[in-house]
Amino acid sequence: MSEKQTLPPLEQSLEEVSSLIDKMEQGELTLEQSLAHFERGVVLIKHCQTILQEAEQKVKILMQNQQNGANLIDYSDDPS
Repeated sequence: MSEKQTLPPLEQSLEEVSSLIDKMEQGELTLEQSLAHFERGVVLIKHCQTILQEAEQKVKILMQNQQNGANLIDYSDDPS
């Protein structure tokens, strides 16, 4: 199973990042726990960035097709 499939959707990822930040700001975690939270946060932020980049690409395709007067085509996440 790929990492992308095990990560939560955008909204849940952002909520988890917020929760991780809150826990770290309380200052009650050990160094190891703080590092683990930080690492998880980095993974989630990268995941969110990927989701947003994919959405931006979809919007660009739709806008380009609209400007060219072309019929809308299905967008596939599969590059093949």
